[in-house]
Amino acid sequence: MDLQQNLLGEPPATHLPEEPEAAQALAEGTDPADVAARFPAYPAAWAALAERAFEAGEDVAAYAYARTGYHRSLDQLRGAGWKGHGPVPWEHEPNRGFLRSLHMLASAAAAIGESPEAERCSTFLRESSPTAARELGA
Repeated sequence: MDLQQNLLGEPPATHLPEEPEAAQALAEGTDPADVAARFPAYPAAWAALAERAFEAGEDVAAYAYARTGYHRSLDQLRGAGWKGHGPVPWEHEPNRGFLRSLHMLASAAAAIGESPEAERCSTFLRESSPTAARELGA
């Protein structure tokens, strides 16, 4: 018996692929803008850019970076078999770029007064990964 199998008939957890070269560049302190330019499909670079812009009070830039990370993530999620819903666990490190981008999209949307988008993204985050919502303070 597979202990990871969901007996309620919900979709299985989605795990984004590892991107070791991009992850290493960020971990070594390479500017996220350089990482995003070199690895434009790497959501963690876009999430880092969104977080940096948001902390600097650049809400529109944060929104744009987060939206890019979110959309690049959706492409990868679909490629990994995701059907538009189901768990995307925080515990799987490569998923964190998507989850951070989603969190930043909610935060930046709220900051620019786009309340329906902020709520949609917050709900999506909680449904995708309750752990991520807790870890990110959402």
